[in-house]
Amino acid sequence: MITPNRRSLRLVRIIFTVSVFLLASSLRSAPSPTPTPPGTIDEKFFNGMRWRQVGPFRGGRALAIEGVVGEPDTYYFGAVAGGVWKTTDGGANWIPLFDKQPISSIGAIAVASSDHNVIYAGTGEAAIRGNTTYGAGVFKSIDAGKTWENVGLKDTHQIGALIVDPRNENVVLVAALGHAFGPNQERGVFRTTDGGKTWAKVLSKDENTGGIDIVFDPHNPNIVFASLWQARRQPWFFSSGGPGSGLYRSEDNGVTWKRLEGNGLPSGILGKIGVAVSGADSNRVYAIIEAKEGGLYRSDDAGQHWTRANDDGRFRQRAWYFSKVYADPRSADTVYLVNTGLFKSVDGGKNFTLLPARHGDHHGLWIDPTNPNRIANVNDGGASVSTDGGKNWTTQNNQPTAQFYHVAVDNAFPYHIYGAQQDNSNVGIASRTDWGAIGRQNWFEAGGGESGFVVPDPRDWHVIYSDDEGTAWVRYDKNKEEVQDISPVPLDNAGHGAANVPHRFQWVSPLMLSPHNPDVIYTAGECVFKSTDHGHSWTQISGDLTRNDKSKQQPSGGPLTNDITTVEYYDTVFALAESPVKQGTIWAGTDDGLVQVTTDDGQNWSNVTPKMPEWSTIDLIEPSPYDGNSVYVAVDRHKLDDFKPYIFKTADLAKTWSSIVRGIPDGAYVHAVREDPKRKGLLYAGTELGVFVSFDDGAHWQPLQLNLPVTPIHDLVVKDDDLIVATHGRSFWVLDDLTPVRQLNAQSTQTDVILYQPQTALRLHYPEEFDKRQPVGDNPPPGAIIDYYFKTAPKEEVSLEILDASGKVVRRLSSKEKKEGEQPPEWPDRVERVKTIPANEGMNRFAWDLRYDDPVQIPGAFYSGNGPKGPLALPGDYQVKLTVGGKSQTAPLHLVIDPRTKGKEAAVQKQFTLATQVKDRISQLHQTVNEIRDLRSQIQTLHKRFGDDQRLKPALATADDLDHKMSEVEQKLIQINMKGSEANLAFPDMLNERFDTFSHIIEYGDAEPTKPQLDVFQMLSSQLDEELGKWAQLKNDDVPKVGELVKQANLPALIITEKKTD
Repeated sequence: MITPNRRSLRLVRIIFTVSVFLLASSLRSAPSPTPTPPGTIDEKFFNGMRWRQVGPFRGGRALAIEGVVGEPDTYYFGAVAGGVWKTTDGGANWIPLFDKQPISSIGAIAVASSDHNVIYAGTGEAAIRGNTTYGAGVFKSIDAGKTWENVGLKDTHQIGALIVDPRNENVVLVAALGHAFGPNQERGVFRTTDGGKTWAKVLSKDENTGGIDIVFDPHNPNIVFASLWQARRQPWFFSSGGPGSGLYRSEDNGVTWKRLEGNGLPSGILGKIGVAVSGADSNRVYAIIEAKEGGLYRSDDAGQHWTRANDDGRFRQRAWYFSKVYADPRSADTVYLVNTGLFKSVDGGKNFTLLPARHGDHHGLWIDPTNPNRIANVNDGGASVSTDGGKNWTTQNNQPTAQFYHVAVDNAFPYHIYGAQQDNSNVGIASRTDWGAIGRQNWFEAGGGESGFVVPDPRDWHVIYSDDEGTAWVRYDKNKEEVQDISPVPLDNAGHGAANVPHRFQWVSPLMLSPHNPDVIYTAGECVFKSTDHGHSWTQISGDLTRNDKSKQQPSGGPLTNDITTVEYYDTVFALAESPVKQGTIWAGTDDGLVQVTTDDGQNWSNVTPKMPEWSTIDLIEPSPYDGNSVYVAVDRHKLDDFKPYIFKTADLAKTWSSIVRGIPDGAYVHAVREDPKRKGLLYAGTELGVFVSFDDGAHWQPLQLNLPVTPIHDLVVKDDDLIVATHGRSFWVLDDLTPVRQLNAQSTQTDVILYQPQTALRLHYPEEFDKRQPVGDNPPPGAIIDYYFKTAPKEEVSLEILDASGKVVRRLSSKEKKEGEQPPEWPDRVERVKTIPANEGMNRFAWDLRYDDPVQIPGAFYSGNGPKGPLALPGDYQVKLTVGGKSQTAPLHLVIDPRTKGKEAAVQKQFTLATQVKDRISQLHQTVNEIRDLRSQIQTLHKRFGDDQRLKPALATADDLDHKMSEVEQKLIQINMKGSEANLAFPDMLNERFDTFSHIIEYGDAEPTKPQLDVFQMLSSQLDEELGKWAQLKNDDVPKVGELVKQANLPALIITEKKTD
């Protein structure tokens, strides 16, 4: 879709030298390790880190969808860079199935009619727009998508369609387009009869032409129609159509083919063709054909003769991007076309009506052959389902498959993440929330469109700059909800070749604020522009910095259909960055392979291009935050059919350059490289196949993928201690707390145990309950993150203690599972507290919830909430103590107040004092109840053992009288009928339940206790003291008397075991 327009805490965190210690005697003998490539660090030293999905849950482009006949709620769709997804509830929720696969682009998908467990996915989208990514052949699942196997055709790269013989799930036909950016042989139509073990190329033309569509006759799978398409994309042009394109028919299940031409079909050069056979009448065939006399063609004799049914321009525009047709299974005259909208005809294609499908730019449709009202659609905004013939559709805001071009963050708290989503708006989304997850209410549209950069003002995050499609620059004030165009050249150039416009601005034109003065804005076309008045006016500060090759600035899209967007505008400045160390040192990288630099804010420029293949795209430039002479350059050549990685580095202001890509494999071409702002030489690279890290300034690279699905990474940024990535297919992800990768080095990895230095932690309040079932992004781990490493998993218990500044243990955790006092689960949204630390081989990550030790617990007690817990720790200095095998190591931990409540430290101290007093009172209460119940249990045991002995009746009766008196105290302390979280609605709260609720009330927010709260505490404490006094009297008077009688009767003594209450 071509759109018409398109609070932060910089925590001061101290990086300490990693603390290590050797506990060889307490660990099992280490197994033989897998060899680690020289210069890299074994992933087990940081494999406990986890990427978390932030969102937004707003769908991105998808081309393939299929439902399952006989399973009305089951569908599969393929995102162009987000893998395969499945719903079993009719589109209400989608789950990813492809996260463990080495590729993410899906071009086609098919479910076998003969066995619904068998699914084939053709990887690599064939709607080959400028941001298309490639595939790795055909993948097959035989367990309904749980597991996958690659079954060949790896070099096809882009697959347009795939069909499975309804009689035999091992017979598959694939229309493979081949390489989008260059010639190759593995293209055309391929056929397998053994489920992908072997393939035969059954239809092909040449190295520039591939298969784009293929369909069976629903009544006779021996009849097959297919189309070939000659197409090519390069950085400066796109071409759809040529002598290789054509429509074909097979009568032997795709073994042999006959080209269809003449007899009413358009003559001359053909482009993209989509074809469909009616399930109502095998003679009715439809084809949407790109040609000079193109349009929707119809055959009433199974493809022998044709007539043009419709030449409406709405269905012929951008033919290379659309050109798909779908026939209704019940009515021969009912046919669907996909284009900017989803259109339906009921008169054989003469007239069409627009259906209210979601989003726009539609690419695929599936119609249930047994129920035409059940249809599913994919478009540039994701996948949706209709059960009423297209009148109503499920949401697409439940698919985190957004394609982002770049990423930025602000200085709010929590910080927001910004980016422009392909074929949608730009987005600002919270990196965390107070309610437990990141939902739709936590992101907003930030004033701009689908491409380019989104840059918040570092002083006021409500002011956001963005650009879109190289045609619109915007300043957005979120407070005022005010949008102002600030384009340097506010001129619409749609349809014009780049050679014929005043300035050449690319689809993803660079935009930045000066790191030295945020009032200064830079952007670029073929030259660099600067504004010092928030975009009200602009000054050109360079000449043409590109090669300015006019032959590469011509109109694009031909030979049949011009399609000129700024995607194909060439000879432009594509990357722009100012040194954060040297003001006025600005680097510019062009999409035609040049690197330019100025050290005087644009007065003079120098061509300092490193030695690289010509016409490369300088995708991103990263000036080092440590010195003004060092810079890293990410270079991309995939649009020239070169998929190798390229990164260059200079440390002397471009006098010399070196290539630094060792360890990044071919196919993982590089979009971005960033240097960690807290460790010099620690680099992160975003590539087409994921994230890589270098610990030695680029000399060696290794994956930092962990649990992140393989998907293109177009940009990344480090914010404080987090690494944020803009994926181009799976929305935004964050790797929280980079402690391990920042602290690891060759020396530290020689040890058996590592306790990593914790980063400064935030004292936040974490929710006890939130809805995790809605489509939401994940919050960071709740609490202070503590990382540690074991060479092998310890046999012994591992303990983790938190000590306050005085050295007192305030929390003790263990690797031994503890369930004392836990009540059975009732509420699915309730957060279960983690009380057991991990102790696995490799790196372990645990989040201390910032709570002191819980009060004494009553086994089997029920509460309306999660029950009593220790008070929230005060801001200040703590120690983390890790112990295994009797040996310990400590590390400092600093806890700071929520930056939004800074200045309330005195109030928080008073709140903590009250919370501690409440915890102590609860412990006293619980200890008393436990003593009463333990004594009662002893009395009950006496009855069971000696109840039939008449001589002991007096002693037992005295014990029963004591039990009665104890019960009177117990029933004032705790509601004995509380056997469920809402039982208090039938049985009144007693002191235990009231204290529990009160303990939660007083910790709402960071605030000084109110007078009513202090009054209630005094009231509850007085009531508790009264009952504790009664129990003390019973223990001092009645219990000894009963104990003496029991002793005289030669019965086992009654014992009260007093436990510590703190």
